[in-house]
Amino acid sequence: MTLTETSPSFPQISQTEADSTASKQQPASTVPGILHRPRRLRRTETLRRMVRETVLQVEDLIYPLFVMEGEGQREEVPPMPGCYRYTLDLLLDEVKEAYDLGIGAIALFPLIPREQKDNAGTESYNPNGLIPRAVQAIKQAVPNILVITDVALDPYSSEGHDGIVQDGKILNDETVAVLVKQALVQAAAGADFVAPSDMMDGRVGAIRRALDAEGWINVGILAYSAKYASAYYGPFRDALDSAPKFGDKKTYQMDAANSREAIKEVDLDIAEGADMVMVKPALAYLDIICQIKQHTNLPVAAYNVSGEYAMIKAAAQQDWIDEKKVVLETLTSMKRAGADVILTYFAKEVALMLQS
Repeated sequence: MTLTETSPSFPQISQTEADSTASKQQPASTVPGILHRPRRLRRTETLRRMVRETVLQVEDLIYPLFVMEGEGQREEVPPMPGCYRYTLDLLLDEVKEAYDLGIGAIALFPLIPREQKDNAGTESYNPNGLIPRAVQAIKQAVPNILVITDVALDPYSSEGHDGIVQDGKILNDETVAVLVKQALVQAAAGADFVAPSDMMDGRVGAIRRALDAEGWINVGILAYSAKYASAYYGPFRDALDSAPKFGDKKTYQMDAANSREAIKEVDLDIAEGADMVMVKPALAYLDIICQIKQHTNLPVAAYNVSGEYAMIKAAAQQDWIDEKKVVLETLTSMKRAGADVILTYFAKEVALMLQS
């Protein structure tokens, strides 16, 4: 018997197949000397997710909402497509939808009728006012959602400023006394956090002392610690009819050129009893968010403000950008900079994006 008759048969491999196998085993060419190849960790989506440093989650989001008097009405804010002023009955539906999407906190802002406004902002501490009634209704309808209330006079002021005006100047201490009354009314209504956004000196300490004295020791303070005098607030002021009737807010909100001052403001608010600190706006102040995050162990909030929202919406309407991708990239940048929570009008949209 010949050798070929007794040996087992093997499948024949063509030269083309052999060349293909060899090419998989040995790269066609390499660049000598490259020891570190970061691209290896970007090779697949699964791998990219596994090593991702910053992850945006629905739990990071706080949803700002505008509420107005009336019934059965929803008015779109012209410069903020997709954002509405709600009467209380429809606001409750919106809050329920947000909570069902996993959003755990809302922030309330009121549109106050002009006839209820005055220089002293007296409507701000009316226990039967719009915000106390809204807080009570929300807590009854969605008990587990966190309700954050704005503490400031501008929505209630006939002058459109965050404080009492006298001879063209904003009074600090007299304003703080009104802010304390406002915070106490909101706490009594059921607010989980009061959020002084006025930038008056000493207001966090005054509010904390008053809350504690009245027994509201579990009501937290989310301090707008580094709130800049920004041009990004325009659409928000349209939404609440709260633009200043004269001048600007630069004597109490921070200068956009300053960063060390932000640390000073944060330190003061922490010393006065703030539970969380905030940077507002967010996108143009990512460096401030980063500095504050490195400076304190308190949670840091960032406010993705109305102007930032409006710019993305406007560009998307022109088909200049991919809205979903830009929104996610923008909010991720805020979290990457150090924000623990983000107030954003995109909250519901992002919650849906993160589910897909």
